[in-house]
Amino acid sequence: MRELILAMAMTLDGFVSGPEGETDWIFTGDEEAIAWKVENAWNAGLHIMGSRTFEGMARFWPTSTNVFAPAMNQIPKAVFSKKGAAILPKAIDAAPSGEPQPGADSWSTAYVASGDLAEEITRLKAEDGKPIIAHGGATFARSLIAHDLVDQYMLMVYPLALGRGQPIFSDLAQPRQLQLVSTRVFPKGAIAQVYRRA
Repeated sequence: MRELILAMAMTLDGFVSGPEGETDWIFTGDEEAIAWKVENAWNAGLHIMGSRTFEGMARFWPTSTNVFAPAMNQIPKAVFSKKGAAILPKAIDAAPSGEPQPGADSWSTAYVASGDLAEEITRLKAEDGKPIIAHGGATFARSLIAHDLVDQYMLMVYPLALGRGQPIFSDLAQPRQLQLVSTRVFPKGAIAQVYRRA
């Protein structure tokens, strides 16, 4: 049995992106924060995400030489989509940004979860291995939270208020109590906060 960890970046006022999905504020260049996030990405046995996030990542990571690329490419993935196998890239070809990196083909062989969200998550959790790390977007994260499927919340809170944007806790039927597990402050002001179900 493995746990589901929701890993999200958010602002002080609780948004994970701007109203149109803007996330440029996440890339602060804080080397300690980046190292912490990379270490946690390697702790995954499976990366899961919604279809829009998957499509964006499948275009970017296979040829990226970013420090996150090895973990994002080499660890298996599952995408939650009603499109079925049509969501998968046919092949990872060389792109203007560079050659395919090790593990790039994992994007075209990702598991496509098109059934009931709770049933699919329950099945994936029942497998052995390292934790499942869920990445957004906001709609997918809200669904996981609303169905109470998240075991641990790994939130990187940035010192920024947007005023409006995409929240992830807005679909709760009732308040949810969480227990703080750890906090870490990084040099440029971001704070990693890890919570579990209370």
